[in-house]
Amino acid sequence: MGKIVIAIDGYSGCGKSSTAKAVAKELGYTYIDSGAMYRAATLHFLNNYLTATNPKDIQKGLKDLEISFQLNPDTGQQDTYLNGLNVEQEIRSMRVSERVSDFAKVKEIREELVAQQQRLGKEKGVVMDGRDIGSVVFPDAELKVFMTADLDTRAFRRQKELIERGEIVDLEDIKANLGERDRIDSSRKESPLLKVEDAVEVDTSNLNFAEQVAQIVDLAKQRINQIENYASNHR
Repeated sequence: MGKIVIAIDGYSGCGKSSTAKAVAKELGYTYIDSGAMYRAATLHFLNNYLTATNPKDIQKGLKDLEISFQLNPDTGQQDTYLNGLNVEQEIRSMRVSERVSDFAKVKEIREELVAQQQRLGKEKGVVMDGRDIGSVVFPDAELKVFMTADLDTRAFRRQKELIERGEIVDLEDIKANLGERDRIDSSRKESPLLKVEDAVEVDTSNLNFAEQVAQIVDLAKQRINQIENYASNHR
């Protein structure tokens, strides 16, 4: 079976990253976590006391920003590395969550990370998730998915994720954070969050994890079959 590029976009808290990882594993694809890359960049700027509004700070921060992924043999998952250090836990903290949209909307940061993403996904057989994968990073992706869910569902899922990491955060605070991120991500000038015309919408409000993974895997297999049938009919 041939391989395609799968772009998964959508709102924060829809389970994009965990779903994309599972889809990649199911299909034997490479998973590239663009959201983790923006979180790692945010952590880098915060740790170096650099702001998102000072052009000199941005230039300084981008000079030594290197993000990569390595397979963790204990978990079987890819961990995020920032300049050679494993930051998988740090980038999921509320400290980073509260600031990631500020840095993600900076043109120079987005351009640098998009260039890194495109290099990582040059070959087919990749799954990427984020907010502008289908519109900016891979506009020619064979399958584009837009994931959504109602705010209460997303907040509950995010709270559960934080609790599992030992971080106790009030549900209303999480809802406020998600709502503000939705507003910023949808209205920003550079690469705003949007559902592109050829994306398939997947509402996960009433789906469990296995169901949403299976739905996207089925969409991928259908798309691959369509491409292969078209190719065989036009030889």
